[in-house]
Amino acid sequence: MQAVTDAHAAEVVAGALVRHAHEPGALLPVLHAVQDALGHVPPAQVPVIAAALNLSRAEVHGVLSYYHFFRAAPPGRHVVQVCRAEACQACGAEALLAHAERSLGCARQQTRADGMVTLEAVYCLGLCASSPAVQIGDRLHARVTPERFDRLVAGLEAAQ
Repeated sequence: MQAVTDAHAAEVVAGALVRHAHEPGALLPVLHAVQDALGHVPPAQVPVIAAALNLSRAEVHGVLSYYHFFRAAPPGRHVVQVCRAEACQACGAEALLAHAERSLGCARQQTRADGMVTLEAVYCLGLCASSPAVQIGDRLHARVTPERFDRLVAGLEAAQ
C-alpha cells in the first residue's frame, strides 16, 4: 500500500463521513470505510471523525483500540494474523506465535523493517474446531503447525 498523504486521508475521511454520518451507529461504518481505503485509520483524523459524529476523541480512540481489526499505522504488504483465542491457545497458538515472530523477523503487532509483513496476534478467527488458526491476507488456514506456517509464508516471499 502506498504512503498516505494528509490531504488524501482527509479526503477519504470526508467521503466516509458523507456516506455514513447519517446512519445510526455511524462510527463503525466510517472507521471501516477509512480502513478499507487507506489500510489504517490515521490518528490525525480521529478528532475530525469525532467532531463530525458528535463524539469525544476518547470514544473514537476506544473503538479503534478495542477492535483488533483497526490499525493506526499502515500495514505491511502482507498481514499475518495468528489467533490467540482460548481454543487456539489450547492447541499451541502461543508457541506458533513465538515461532512466527522468529520466522518473520518481527514482533507481534509490528511491521517488519522492510515493510513486507505485519504480524498481528488476534482473538478468534472462527476456526475454533480446527486450531490453531492463522489468517494471511484474506485467506484462513486451520491446524497450522510451525512447519506449515513456514511453507505458507515462504509463498509470500516468493510472490514479491
